[in-house]
Amino acid sequence: MNIEIIKMAFEALLGNKLRAALSMLGIIIGVTTVIAVFAIGQGAQNAVDAQFQNLSANSIIIMGTFGRGATQSSKLSTADAQAIMAQAEHVKSAAGSITGNLSASYGSESGSYNIIGADANYFSISNLKLGSGRFFEESDLDSKAMVAVIGSDIVVALYADGSDPVGTTITVGGKRLEVIGTLAEIGSNIGRMSPDEAIIVPDTTAQKSLLGSQGQIMINAQSDTVDNITLATEEITAILRSEHKLKVTQEDDFRIMDAGSMVGAAQDTAKMLTLLLTAIAAITLLVSGVGIMNVMFVTVAERTKEIGIAKAIGGKQGDILWQFLLESVALSMIGGIVGILLGHGAIYLVNKIESLSALITLAPSLAGVSIGFGFSVLVGVTFGFYPALKASRLDPVDALRSE
Repeated sequence: MNIEIIKMAFEALLGNKLRAALSMLGIIIGVTTVIAVFAIGQGAQNAVDAQFQNLSANSIIIMGTFGRGATQSSKLSTADAQAIMAQAEHVKSAAGSITGNLSASYGSESGSYNIIGADANYFSISNLKLGSGRFFEESDLDSKAMVAVIGSDIVVALYADGSDPVGTTITVGGKRLEVIGTLAEIGSNIGRMSPDEAIIVPDTTAQKSLLGSQGQIMINAQSDTVDNITLATEEITAILRSEHKLKVTQEDDFRIMDAGSMVGAAQDTAKMLTLLLTAIAAITLLVSGVGIMNVMFVTVAERTKEIGIAKAIGGKQGDILWQFLLESVALSMIGGIVGILLGHGAIYLVNKIESLSALITLAPSLAGVSIGFGFSVLVGVTFGFYPALKASRLDPVDALRSE
């Protein structure tokens, strides 16, 4: 194969720009879809990692079953955390919390925020760092103190003037709370809730004055080692069944999930989504490959006399094969490059539009680029080979006689 053959292949494509553009359209759509699919998958993976990064590998989450098809109301309470700590041999720490949603205001600023009623262990077990002020202590829990530690997003929202929140009083659910501390920004969730957007109060205060029986109870525990998660889970189950006085015939009125299982399930879901969408993109590329094959057959039929002349003046079968195969590959490669550019442009636009980025964040993926472009070239070679082979095998005499 020489430079002249490459030049002739591109001249043939440029001679019919509209047909070439329409032939590439399927490839462009397919590759753009592949890029978008992998960006969705990578974005979902990043979201999973961010959601669970504040949970250590030996974390165990206990939640009530109320409201999730349970046959009985859950008796889970924050006090169960102390029972677990006192009785479980393989549990290093446990912290109970009660969560809900209430309106909060300071001055002229207001909003609806997550409320977390927690004990003093909650901050350390959740790996939360202090931004300013202090965390509440056991004395605050005992006295049901009207105090709060607020997340970084709430500081920005309620204190838009940049003033120091510590020592000020905010109104939460109609009750006045003193802000004793702020959290350092973490940018991720603990389970489904982001501490950046939360107001954390003593759990005794939350139950008495703010959330009452409307809050959702959760206990965050840690096994002493990663290897003992199963043993710790069994101990917690036995302790809670005993504390809740459940009969042998009764089902658990709580759910236990360890961090590894939660992360694994979320990752499996993200991978399944990526696989499903990739299959759809692959079908699009295959259909576009059939389109390229049809176009190449038409091209061969239109240029039969040209092929006959080339053979009559000494053109080799291999040269003609390469020329037509190059045309097919060039169509798919150019389509692949355009698809990559459009795919990354779509990622940029989605991430820039707030209404869309709030629902999903796309992350560029090298695997998406590699697979998308590689598949487009493979389509060009696979579906372009037979028409090229047919052109190279034309009898020169019959080709010259064609009209």
